[in-house]
Amino acid sequence: MKIKGFTYGYDGKRGDYRTPEAALSMDRLAALGGDWAALAFTVCQDTYHSTQIRPDYRFTATDRDIATAVERLHERGLKVCMKPIVNCLDGVWRANIDFPEREWGSGDYWKEWFSSYTAFLRHYAEIAEETGCEMFCVGCEMLGSEKKEDLWRQAIAAVRGVYHGPLVYNTNHGKEKDVRWWDAVDYIGTSAYFRVASAPGESVESMKEKWDGYREELAEVSRMNGGKQVIFMEIGCRSALGCAAMPWDFTHREFPYSEEEQANFYESCFRSVWEEPWFGGMFWWDWYTKLPEKKPETGFSIVGKQTEEVVKAWYGKR
Repeated sequence: MKIKGFTYGYDGKRGDYRTPEAALSMDRLAALGGDWAALAFTVCQDTYHSTQIRPDYRFTATDRDIATAVERLHERGLKVCMKPIVNCLDGVWRANIDFPEREWGSGDYWKEWFSSYTAFLRHYAEIAEETGCEMFCVGCEMLGSEKKEDLWRQAIAAVRGVYHGPLVYNTNHGKEKDVRWWDAVDYIGTSAYFRVASAPGESVESMKEKWDGYREELAEVSRMNGGKQVIFMEIGCRSALGCAAMPWDFTHREFPYSEEEQANFYESCFRSVWEEPWFGGMFWWDWYTKLPEKKPETGFSIVGKQTEEVVKAWYGKR
């Protein structure tokens, strides 16, 4: 069975998951016909070179918020992959968290950061265990840290001490072969924001041809790791003309609205990879905590757009 999922809640702040608006958003998410949700939420460190990860009690979702979200998603028939994410308050992408290899004083930058990160993971892994989450994600796009194999193995072992379901790690597209510790987790995860267009408005067939090339590369990653399945832990495209050429983009607000661009991206991906044995499914990015009010909305949401029907068709018949 493939994971028929969507990412939920990344934009949520303290208290948001327990609102009536959040419940309505979950209702519509469940109506897609999928069977999974990745509950994504953030905790921050001050800068990309800080060694401490800590909540901000003004904004960080509380443990009660998270438990309520899991309960509500389960009530709607959705399995949950808990996905705690570290962000940097200085605006630097988490992939660039990095430290010198040399020690400072009597300490070690990387060991200090991994001590904090492991405690962060264990805290939420305990909640995932207590709330019956069906999967746990141990990291998202932490490219700068991936080279620290021994420290990652120790962190994952610590998570397995408190959480007994399957684990996944989420690297970034094109970096799948750089991770040397895929054997420590149960699934290979990637943010599959692959460039599948070279110009605005390309067809489904053109995009699928590009997807097919990435498909072969990912099949090789699976073979290199004993046939372990690959999950698209994030994948998506804004409903804006030109975004299939850079589906990770969230900044170019001047791009014109285009439901077709987004729908073609989704359809071409489904056609290319859905039946592949190495492919474990996907969590599309991103289902907002509360349904969007702005129309037309050029973000990643598919609500009320052609893409919502594309997903229903694929999730409903498979």
